[in-house]
Amino acid sequence: MALNQETILSDDAFLVSETDAKGMIRFANKEFCNIAEYSLEELMGKNHNIVRHKDMPKAAFKDLWDTVKSGKVWQGYVKNGTKSGGFYWVFATKNEKNEQCYLSCRRKPSREDVLKYGDLYKTMQ
Repeated sequence: MALNQETILSDDAFLVSETDAKGMIRFANKEFCNIAEYSLEELMGKNHNIVRHKDMPKAAFKDLWDTVKSGKVWQGYVKNGTKSGGFYWVFATKNEKNEQCYLSCRRKPSREDVLKYGDLYKTMQ
């Protein structure tokens, strides 16, 4: 994969990861590993921000964590980075599995939403 190249998820893609209360990865399914270009061994025990893309505004993650820590489910659009410097967009659902664990499930977003949120995130900090 070339630097800054987009990977588009398949229509039936379903990426799953689980982190502890500090954001350290405890589980990632094979599809998540393949899209992010990391082996499970490389991800285990690493902070989930290993796949955070530089274009994602801090305000989006503040909203995510404020929502999840209040006991609610957060849903939104996230641009993640790959190991080789590429990126991929997901529609993510994140919730608190219990006080020690967070679960995130992701699927392919529509192209319209990718364009909409890509433009919106450029206006945020």
